[in-house]
Amino acid sequence: MAINLEVPRKHAGLVDQAHQLAMNMLRPISRTYDRAEHEYPKELDMLAALIDGVSATGATSGAGAGGVRRDKPSDASGAGVRNGANLASVLSIAEMCWGDTALLLSMPRQGLGNSAIASVATEEQLERYRGTWAAMAITEPGTGSDSANITTTAVRDGDEYVINGEKIYVTSGDRADSVVVWATLDKELGRAAIKSFLVRKDNPGLRVERLEHKLGIRASDTAAITFTDCRVPAEDLLGSPEIDVKSGFAGAMATFDNTRPMVAGMAVGCARASLDLTRDLLEQAGVTVDYDRPAQVQSAAAAKLLQLEADWEGARLLMMQAAWMADNRRPNSLEASMAKAKAGRVGSDVTLSCVELCGTLGFSEAELLEKWARDSKILDIFEGTQQIQQLIVARRLLGLSSSELR
Repeated sequence: MAINLEVPRKHAGLVDQAHQLAMNMLRPISRTYDRAEHEYPKELDMLAALIDGVSATGATSGAGAGGVRRDKPSDASGAGVRNGANLASVLSIAEMCWGDTALLLSMPRQGLGNSAIASVATEEQLERYRGTWAAMAITEPGTGSDSANITTTAVRDGDEYVINGEKIYVTSGDRADSVVVWATLDKELGRAAIKSFLVRKDNPGLRVERLEHKLGIRASDTAAITFTDCRVPAEDLLGSPEIDVKSGFAGAMATFDNTRPMVAGMAVGCARASLDLTRDLLEQAGVTVDYDRPAQVQSAAAAKLLQLEADWEGARLLMMQAAWMADNRRPNSLEASMAKAKAGRVGSDVTLSCVELCGTLGFSEAELLEKWARDSKILDIFEGTQQIQQLIVARRLLGLSSSELR
Protein backbone atom coordinates (compact mmCIF):
# COMPACT_ATOMS: atom_id res chain seq x y z
CA MET A 1 0.00 0.00 0.00
CA ALA A 2 1.47 3.34 -1.06
CA ILE A 3 1.75 6.24 1.34
CA ASN A 4 2.56 9.83 0.44
CA LEU A 5 3.50 11.89 3.47
CA GLU A 6 2.56 15.26 2.03
CA VAL A 7 -0.52 17.25 2.99
CA PRO A 8 -3.29 15.72 0.83
CA ARG A 9 -4.91 18.13 -1.60
CA LYS A 10 -8.34 17.40 -0.11
CA HIS A 11 -7.14 18.61 3.30
CA ALA A 12 -5.19 21.68 2.13
CA GLY A 13 -8.14 24.03 2.58
CA LEU A 14 -8.85 22.74 6.09
CA VAL A 15 -5.20 23.11 7.10
CA ASP A 16 -5.08 26.66 5.78
CA GLN A 17 -8.30 27.56 7.61
CA ALA A 18 -6.91 26.11 10.84
CA HIS A 19 -3.74 28.18 10.43
CA GLN A 20 -5.72 31.35 9.85
CA LEU A 21 -7.84 30.69 12.94
CA ALA A 22 -4.72 30.03 14.99
CA MET A 23 -3.06 33.23 13.82
CA ASN A 24 -6.06 35.56 14.03
CA MET A 25 -8.07 34.14 16.96
CA LEU A 26 -5.78 32.11 19.23
CA ARG A 27 -2.46 33.97 19.15
CA PRO A 28 -3.98 37.35 20.13
CA ILE A 29 -5.55 35.93 23.33
CA SER A 30 -2.81 33.42 24.15
CA ARG A 31 -1.00 35.44 26.82
CA THR A 32 -4.25 36.73 28.33
CA TYR A 33 -5.60 33.30 29.23
CA ASP A 34 -2.21 31.95 30.25
CA ARG A 35 -2.19 34.62 32.96
CA ALA A 36 -5.88 34.17 33.81
CA GLU A 37 -5.58 30.50 34.74
CA HIS A 38 -8.90 28.61 34.90
CA GLU A 39 -10.85 31.48 33.31
CA TYR A 40 -12.89 30.11 30.42
CA PRO A 41 -11.91 31.66 27.04
CA LYS A 42 -15.32 32.89 25.86
CA GLU A 43 -13.92 33.57 22.40
CA LEU A 44 -13.82 29.81 21.85
CA ASP A 45 -17.61 29.57 21.76
CA MET A 46 -17.68 31.41 18.43
CA LEU A 47 -14.80 29.32 17.11
CA ALA A 48 -16.54 26.09 18.16
CA ALA A 49 -19.68 27.21 16.33
CA LEU A 50 -17.62 27.78 13.18
CA ILE A 51 -16.10 24.30 13.45
CA ASP A 52 -19.53 22.76 13.99
CA GLY A 53 -20.72 24.49 10.84
CA VAL A 54 -17.82 23.16 8.80
CA SER A 55 -18.38 19.65 10.20
CA ALA A 56 -22.07 19.82 9.31
CA THR A 57 -21.15 20.36 5.66
CA GLY A 58 -19.21 17.08 5.64
CA ALA A 59 -15.96 18.86 4.82
CA THR A 60 -14.36 17.34 7.91
CA SER A 61 -15.36 14.97 10.69
CA GLY A 62 -13.84 17.07 13.44
CA ALA A 63 -10.85 16.44 15.68
CA GLY A 64 -10.37 12.77 16.32
CA ALA A 65 -13.84 11.94 15.13
CA GLY A 66 -12.69 9.18 12.84
CA GLY A 67 -11.36 7.04 15.63
CA VAL A 68 -9.36 3.87 15.07
CA ARG A 69 -11.92 1.43 13.73
CA ARG A 70 -10.59 -1.53 11.76
CA ASP A 71 -13.78 -3.36 10.88
CA LYS A 72 -13.39 -2.51 7.18
CA PRO A 73 -9.73 -2.77 6.14
CA SER A 74 -8.59 -0.94 3.04
CA ASP A 75 -7.65 -2.87 -0.06
CA ALA A 76 -4.04 -3.99 0.30
CA SER A 77 -3.48 -3.30 -3.41
CA GLY A 78 -3.79 0.41 -2.73
CA ALA A 79 -7.15 0.88 -4.42
CA GLY A 80 -8.75 1.61 -1.07
CA VAL A 81 -6.15 4.12 0.15
CA ARG A 82 -7.87 7.03 1.83
CA ASN A 83 -6.96 10.22 3.66
CA GLY A 84 -9.69 10.59 6.24
CA ALA A 85 -10.63 12.17 9.55
CA ASN A 86 -7.55 11.07 11.51
CA LEU A 87 -5.09 12.66 9.11
CA ALA A 88 -7.28 15.76 8.82
CA SER A 89 -7.38 15.94 12.61
CA VAL A 90 -3.65 15.78 13.29
CA LEU A 91 -2.88 18.28 10.54
CA SER A 92 -5.47 20.77 11.78
CA ILE A 93 -4.49 20.18 15.42
CA ALA A 94 -0.85 20.97 14.57
CA GLU A 95 -1.93 24.24 12.99
CA MET A 96 -4.17 25.19 15.91
CA CYS A 97 -1.36 24.45 18.38
CA TRP A 98 0.87 26.71 16.32
CA GLY A 99 -1.55 29.27 17.73
CA ASP A 100 -1.99 27.98 21.29
CA THR A 101 -2.02 24.44 22.69
CA ALA A 102 -4.01 25.24 25.84
CA LEU A 103 -6.75 26.98 23.88
CA LEU A 104 -7.00 24.02 21.50
CA LEU A 105 -7.41 21.74 24.53
CA SER A 106 -10.17 24.05 25.77
CA MET A 107 -12.24 23.79 22.59
CA PRO A 108 -15.86 22.78 23.28
CA ARG A 109 -16.90 19.35 21.96
CA GLN A 110 -13.30 18.51 21.02
CA GLY A 111 -12.19 16.71 24.20
CA LEU A 112 -9.95 13.67 24.39
CA GLY A 113 -12.99 11.74 25.55
CA ASN A 114 -14.56 12.37 22.14
CA SER A 115 -11.71 10.38 20.60
CA ALA A 116 -12.37 7.53 23.02
CA ILE A 117 -16.01 7.52 21.97
CA ALA A 118 -15.05 7.51 18.30
CA SER A 119 -12.67 4.59 18.80
CA VAL A 120 -14.71 2.11 20.86
CA ALA A 121 -18.39 3.16 20.84
CA THR A 122 -21.02 1.24 18.91
CA GLU A 123 -22.69 2.84 15.90
CA GLU A 124 -25.81 3.48 17.99
CA GLN A 125 -23.72 5.16 20.68
CA LEU A 126 -21.88 7.30 18.14
CA GLU A 127 -25.21 8.71 17.02
CA ARG A 128 -26.58 9.09 20.56
CA TYR A 129 -23.51 10.95 21.85
CA ARG A 130 -23.26 13.28 18.88
CA GLY A 131 -22.58 16.83 20.08
CA THR A 132 -21.35 15.93 23.56
CA TRP A 133 -18.14 17.42 24.96
CA ALA A 134 -16.34 14.56 26.68
CA ALA A 135 -13.29 14.72 28.92
CA MET A 136 -11.30 11.51 29.49
CA ALA A 137 -10.54 10.19 32.98
CA ILE A 138 -7.82 7.55 33.17
CA THR A 139 -5.09 8.56 35.64
CA GLU A 140 -5.55 7.81 39.35
CA PRO A 141 -3.57 8.86 42.45
CA GLY A 142 -1.79 5.48 42.52
CA THR A 143 -1.92 4.76 38.81
CA GLY A 144 -0.01 6.93 36.38
CA SER A 145 1.49 5.52 33.22
CA ASP A 146 0.35 1.95 33.90
CA SER A 147 -3.28 2.30 32.79
CA ALA A 148 -3.80 -1.44 33.18
CA ASN A 149 -3.50 -0.99 36.96
CA ILE A 150 -6.73 1.01 37.25
CA THR A 151 -8.56 0.56 40.56
CA THR A 152 -11.78 2.51 39.86
CA THR A 153 -14.56 -0.11 39.85
CA ALA A 154 -17.80 -0.50 37.93
CA VAL A 155 -20.23 -3.06 39.37
CA ARG A 156 -23.32 -4.17 37.46
CA ASP A 157 -26.59 -3.61 39.33
CA GLY A 158 -29.61 -4.39 37.18
CA ASP A 159 -29.74 -1.96 34.28
CA GLU A 160 -26.98 0.20 35.73
CA TYR A 161 -23.31 0.16 36.67
CA VAL A 162 -22.20 1.63 40.00
CA ILE A 163 -18.84 3.41 39.71
CA ASN A 164 -16.52 4.15 42.64
CA GLY A 165 -13.07 5.65 42.49
CA GLU A 166 -10.98 8.77 41.99
CA LYS A 167 -9.47 10.25 38.82
CA ILE A 168 -6.88 13.01 38.60
CA TYR A 169 -5.43 15.25 35.87
CA VAL A 170 -8.63 15.15 33.84
CA THR A 171 -8.27 17.63 30.97
CA SER A 172 -11.46 19.72 30.61
CA GLY A 173 -12.78 17.85 33.63
CA ASP A 174 -14.65 20.88 34.91
CA ARG A 175 -15.89 22.41 31.65
CA ALA A 176 -16.89 19.32 29.66
CA ASP A 177 -20.49 18.11 29.89
CA SER A 178 -19.51 14.43 30.20
CA VAL A 179 -16.53 12.29 31.16
CA VAL A 180 -15.29 9.03 29.66
CA VAL A 181 -14.26 7.06 32.74
CA TRP A 182 -12.01 4.00 32.63
CA ALA A 183 -12.98 1.44 35.28
CA THR A 184 -12.56 -2.27 35.91
CA LEU A 185 -15.48 -4.68 35.95
CA ASP A 186 -13.48 -7.33 37.78
CA LYS A 187 -10.03 -6.77 39.30
CA GLU A 188 -9.42 -10.53 39.34
CA LEU A 189 -9.50 -10.63 35.52
CA GLY A 190 -6.84 -7.94 35.13
CA ARG A 191 -6.61 -5.55 32.20
CA ALA A 192 -9.16 -7.44 30.07
CA ALA A 193 -11.91 -6.27 32.43
CA ILE A 194 -11.17 -2.56 31.99
CA LYS A 195 -13.97 -0.76 30.16
CA SER A 196 -14.85 2.86 29.50
CA PHE A 197 -18.13 4.55 30.45
CA LEU A 198 -19.69 7.83 29.42
CA VAL A 199 -20.73 9.60 32.63
CA ARG A 200 -22.64 12.87 32.44
CA LYS A 201 -21.39 15.69 34.62
CA ASP A 202 -24.76 16.20 36.31
CA ASN A 203 -24.87 12.54 37.33
CA PRO A 204 -25.31 12.13 41.13
CA GLY A 205 -22.12 10.69 42.61
CA LEU A 206 -19.74 12.56 40.28
CA ARG A 207 -17.93 15.41 42.00
CA VAL A 208 -15.22 17.76 40.71
CA GLU A 209 -12.96 18.09 43.75
CA ARG A 210 -10.44 20.67 42.57
CA LEU A 211 -8.66 22.30 39.65
CA GLU A 212 -4.88 21.94 39.34
CA HIS A 213 -2.42 24.82 39.08
CA LYS A 214 0.08 23.95 36.35
CA LEU A 215 3.38 24.88 34.72
CA GLY A 216 1.87 25.09 31.24
CA ILE A 217 -1.40 24.82 29.27
CA ARG A 218 -2.84 27.05 31.97
CA ALA A 219 -5.86 28.11 29.90
CA SER A 220 -6.98 24.47 29.92
CA ASP A 221 -8.72 23.27 33.09
CA THR A 222 -7.31 20.11 34.68
CA ALA A 223 -9.49 18.55 37.35
CA ALA A 224 -9.57 15.89 40.05
CA ILE A 225 -12.89 14.01 40.04
CA THR A 226 -14.36 11.49 42.49
CA PHE A 227 -17.08 8.91 41.85
CA THR A 228 -19.08 7.79 44.87
CA ASP A 229 -21.77 5.19 44.12
CA CYS A 230 -22.17 6.93 40.78
CA ARG A 231 -24.91 5.13 38.85
CA VAL A 232 -24.55 4.96 35.07
CA PRO A 233 -27.04 3.32 32.66
CA ALA A 234 -25.67 0.05 31.30
CA GLU A 235 -26.13 1.38 27.77
CA ASP A 236 -23.44 3.98 28.50
CA LEU A 237 -20.68 1.38 28.70
CA LEU A 238 -18.76 2.13 25.49
CA GLY A 239 -18.58 -0.76 23.07
CA SER A 240 -19.11 -4.36 24.14
CA PRO A 241 -19.70 -5.23 27.82
CA GLU A 242 -18.22 -8.71 27.27
CA ILE A 243 -14.87 -9.45 28.92
CA ASP A 244 -12.61 -11.09 26.36
CA VAL A 245 -9.51 -12.36 28.15
CA LYS A 246 -7.89 -13.29 24.81
CA SER A 247 -8.07 -9.76 23.43
CA GLY A 248 -6.92 -8.41 26.79
CA PHE A 249 -6.51 -4.65 26.89
CA ALA A 250 -6.94 -4.21 23.12
CA GLY A 251 -10.33 -2.50 23.27
CA ALA A 252 -9.19 0.17 25.70
CA MET A 253 -5.84 0.63 23.95
CA ALA A 254 -7.61 1.44 20.67
CA THR A 255 -8.33 4.81 22.27
CA PHE A 256 -4.60 5.52 22.65
CA ASP A 257 -4.00 4.50 19.04
CA ASN A 258 -6.23 7.44 18.17
CA THR A 259 -5.21 10.03 20.75
CA ARG A 260 -1.42 9.56 20.71
CA PRO A 261 -1.03 10.82 17.11
CA MET A 262 -3.23 13.76 18.11
CA VAL A 263 -0.92 14.62 21.03
CA ALA A 264 2.01 14.25 18.66
CA GLY A 265 0.26 16.80 16.44
CA MET A 266 0.02 19.19 19.39
CA ALA A 267 3.77 18.90 20.00
CA VAL A 268 4.53 19.33 16.30
CA GLY A 269 2.44 22.51 16.14
CA CYS A 270 3.86 24.06 19.30
CA ALA A 271 7.43 23.29 18.21
CA ARG A 272 6.79 24.75 14.75
CA ALA A 273 5.65 28.01 16.35
CA SER A 274 8.92 28.21 18.29
CA LEU A 275 11.03 27.46 15.22
CA ASP A 276 9.24 30.07 13.09
CA LEU A 277 9.61 32.84 15.66
CA THR A 278 13.22 31.91 16.48
CA ARG A 279 14.19 32.03 12.82
CA ASP A 280 12.67 35.51 12.54
CA LEU A 281 14.38 36.77 15.71
CA LEU A 282 17.74 35.37 14.59
CA GLU A 283 17.40 37.09 11.23
CA GLN A 284 16.65 40.38 13.00
CA ALA A 285 19.89 39.84 14.95
CA GLY A 286 21.83 39.27 11.71
CA VAL A 287 21.91 35.46 11.82
CA THR A 288 20.66 34.03 8.52
CA VAL A 289 19.96 30.33 8.05
CA ASP A 290 21.10 29.14 4.61
CA TYR A 291 19.32 25.89 3.66
CA ASP A 292 21.62 25.37 0.67
CA ARG A 293 24.85 25.20 2.70
CA PRO A 294 26.07 22.53 5.14
CA ALA A 295 25.41 23.27 8.79
CA GLN A 296 29.10 23.01 9.73
CA VAL A 297 30.04 26.05 7.65
CA GLN A 298 27.36 28.26 9.20
CA SER A 299 27.15 29.98 12.57
CA ALA A 300 26.50 27.88 15.68
CA ALA A 301 23.01 29.35 16.03
CA ALA A 302 22.11 28.59 12.41
CA ALA A 303 23.51 25.06 12.68
CA LYS A 304 21.47 24.43 15.84
CA LEU A 305 18.29 25.66 14.15
CA LEU A 306 18.90 23.34 11.20
CA GLN A 307 19.32 20.39 13.55
CA LEU A 308 16.12 21.27 15.39
CA GLU A 309 14.17 21.55 12.14
CA ALA A 310 15.44 18.15 11.00
CA ASP A 311 14.27 16.58 14.26
CA TRP A 312 10.92 18.35 13.91
CA GLU A 313 10.45 16.98 10.40
CA GLY A 314 11.00 13.43 11.67
CA ALA A 315 8.31 13.91 14.34
CA ARG A 316 5.89 15.35 11.78
CA LEU A 317 6.32 12.43 9.39
CA LEU A 318 5.77 9.86 12.16
CA MET A 319 2.63 11.74 13.22
CA MET A 320 1.25 11.67 9.68
CA GLN A 321 2.09 8.00 9.22
CA ALA A 322 0.27 6.95 12.42
CA ALA A 323 -2.84 8.95 11.49
CA TRP A 324 -2.80 7.73 7.88
CA MET A 325 -2.64 4.11 9.04
CA ALA A 326 -5.68 4.68 11.29
CA ASP A 327 -7.60 6.12 8.34
CA ASN A 328 -6.78 3.00 6.34
CA ARG A 329 -7.83 0.62 9.14
CA ARG A 330 -4.26 -0.57 9.65
CA PRO A 331 -2.99 -1.56 13.13
CA ASN A 332 -1.03 1.49 14.24
CA SER A 333 -0.20 0.90 17.91
CA LEU A 334 3.54 0.80 17.21
CA GLU A 335 3.45 3.85 14.97
CA ALA A 336 1.20 5.80 17.37
CA SER A 337 3.67 5.24 20.22
CA MET A 338 6.64 6.08 18.00
CA ALA A 339 4.96 9.32 16.92
CA LYS A 340 4.07 10.26 20.49
CA ALA A 341 7.57 9.44 21.80
CA LYS A 342 9.39 11.28 19.03
CA ALA A 343 7.14 14.34 18.95
CA GLY A 344 6.99 14.65 22.74
CA ARG A 345 10.76 14.61 23.08
CA VAL A 346 11.34 16.84 20.06
CA GLY A 347 8.71 19.32 21.24
CA SER A 348 10.42 19.84 24.58
CA ASP A 349 13.89 19.96 23.01
CA VAL A 350 12.87 22.41 20.30
CA THR A 351 10.98 24.85 22.53
CA LEU A 352 13.66 24.92 25.25
CA SER A 353 16.44 25.24 22.67
CA CYS A 354 14.63 28.14 21.05
CA VAL A 355 14.46 29.88 24.43
CA GLU A 356 18.23 29.45 24.70
CA LEU A 357 18.94 30.62 21.16
CA CYS A 358 16.96 33.82 21.72
CA GLY A 359 18.54 34.57 25.08
CA THR A 360 16.75 37.21 27.16
CA LEU A 361 14.00 37.53 24.55
CA GLY A 362 13.37 33.81 24.86
CA PHE A 363 13.27 33.90 28.64
CA SER A 364 11.09 36.99 29.05
CA GLU A 365 7.37 37.48 28.48
CA ALA A 366 8.16 39.90 25.67
CA GLU A 367 7.68 36.91 23.35
CA LEU A 368 5.70 33.67 23.60
CA LEU A 369 8.77 31.43 23.48
CA GLU A 370 8.89 30.85 27.23
CA LYS A 371 5.17 30.01 27.23
CA TRP A 372 5.58 27.48 24.44
CA ALA A 373 8.42 25.85 26.39
CA ARG A 374 6.11 25.52 29.40
CA ASP A 375 3.18 24.28 27.33
CA SER A 376 5.17 21.65 25.43
CA LYS A 377 6.37 19.73 28.50
CA ILE A 378 2.99 18.16 29.23
CA LEU A 379 2.86 16.80 25.67
CA ASP A 380 5.73 14.49 26.59
CA ILE A 381 3.85 13.32 29.69
CA PHE A 382 0.10 12.81 29.20
CA GLU A 383 -1.28 10.01 27.03
CA GLY A 384 1.74 7.96 28.14
CA THR A 385 5.16 9.29 29.16
CA GLN A 386 8.30 9.14 27.02
CA GLN A 387 9.50 6.10 28.95
CA ILE A 388 6.22 4.23 28.54
CA GLN A 389 6.15 4.89 24.79
CA GLN A 390 9.68 3.53 24.42
CA LEU A 391 8.68 0.46 26.40
CA ILE A 392 5.67 -0.12 24.14
CA VAL A 393 7.82 0.30 21.02
CA ALA A 394 10.38 -2.17 22.38
CA ARG A 395 7.68 -4.75 23.15
CA ARG A 396 6.23 -4.42 19.66
CA LEU A 397 9.57 -4.70 17.92
CA LEU A 398 10.77 -7.62 20.03
CA GLY A 399 7.43 -9.43 20.10
CA LEU A 400 7.34 -9.52 23.90
CA SER A 401 4.38 -9.16 26.25
CA SER A 402 4.09 -6.62 29.07
CA SER A 403 4.92 -9.35 31.60
CA GLU A 404 8.03 -10.34 29.62
CA LEU A 405 9.39 -6.82 29.23
CA ARG A 406 8.77 -4.35 32.03
